[in-house]
Amino acid sequence: MNVQATKGVRIPTKAVTGLIVDAMIKVAAPKGDAARIAELMLEADLVGADAHGVFRLPQYVQRLKLGSTNPRPNITVERSAPATALVDGDNGMGHLVVARAAETAVELARECGVAWVGCRMSGHAGAAGVYAALPLKADMVGIYSAVANANHMPLAGGAEPLLGTNPLAIAIPAGEEPPIVLDIATSIVSYGTIKNHRLQNKPLRNDWMIGPKTGAAVVDPSGDRFDLPEALTDIIARAAMLLAEGRKVSVFAEDEMLTTQQAAERLNVSRQYVVRLVDRGDLPSIKVGTHRRIAATEVASFKRLRDAKRDAALDRLAAMSEEFGAYSLGTTRS
Repeated sequence: MNVQATKGVRIPTKAVTGLIVDAMIKVAAPKGDAARIAELMLEADLVGADAHGVFRLPQYVQRLKLGSTNPRPNITVERSAPATALVDGDNGMGHLVVARAAETAVELARECGVAWVGCRMSGHAGAAGVYAALPLKADMVGIYSAVANANHMPLAGGAEPLLGTNPLAIAIPAGEEPPIVLDIATSIVSYGTIKNHRLQNKPLRNDWMIGPKTGAAVVDPSGDRFDLPEALTDIIARAAMLLAEGRKVSVFAEDEMLTTQQAAERLNVSRQYVVRLVDRGDLPSIKVGTHRRIAATEVASFKRLRDAKRDAALDRLAAMSEEFGAYSLGTTRS
């Protein structure tokens, strides 16, 4: 193992803020949003959560450039009950979305004494503690939780990754004393900390990571790495292009089995229609207990065939319209 720790360099906070703002504006974020993102991102570094601060800037910029994150989101709030609400982030930067959720929670709590606000369509927001601490300014307790987007953690005694490093943060005001702020991953260490150590080529503690094949401790930050197969790299690049065009992308394993409801969602039809297709034999299925399961590949094949037939029918109709001259699609006879 060849691991060398790098020396830290002190950089003025104004310089870091300027860097983040410039980078965000360069990828089409409005100036006001860029400043807010910079404030929240830098706060993570200032409170010691440097695995979730400016370290993440290249990742965020890349997502904005690819179009997988919306640089100018229309963030909306739907109040679902007196003390609850749902924030739709419009696939924007998580810093903006989660901050809006915290601000909304404070507003509702002023009215009701307590509030619970959820988020959807949000990107990565950085350090959980930053958002749990936002209600402290209103002398309120803040609680933040989220579900990780991937499983990195095995069960105790195991080696296969089955659980996410789902973060939890709690902030409690303490009067004239400094507040209590707890910010943890529900694993031994956050995945961001692992990535930060790898970036700085710093050795890992021997109880942080294990190899998925052997279960042995991994202390080399560059060890146990897996390169993406070329085919998968091509798929990711293609998916990024489609997302940038505003088109939806679905990814599924070849052996994935779907419920009739999941199949209906992929085909954009009702569940009852899928059941009729299965009953007619148009969509092969298997019985699992009392339920029917449909292979994702069969659903994809049916969708391609259905779409091809629809396109062919539209082409024939357009050709007939041109031939007769007096009709056009979507109009009445002149």
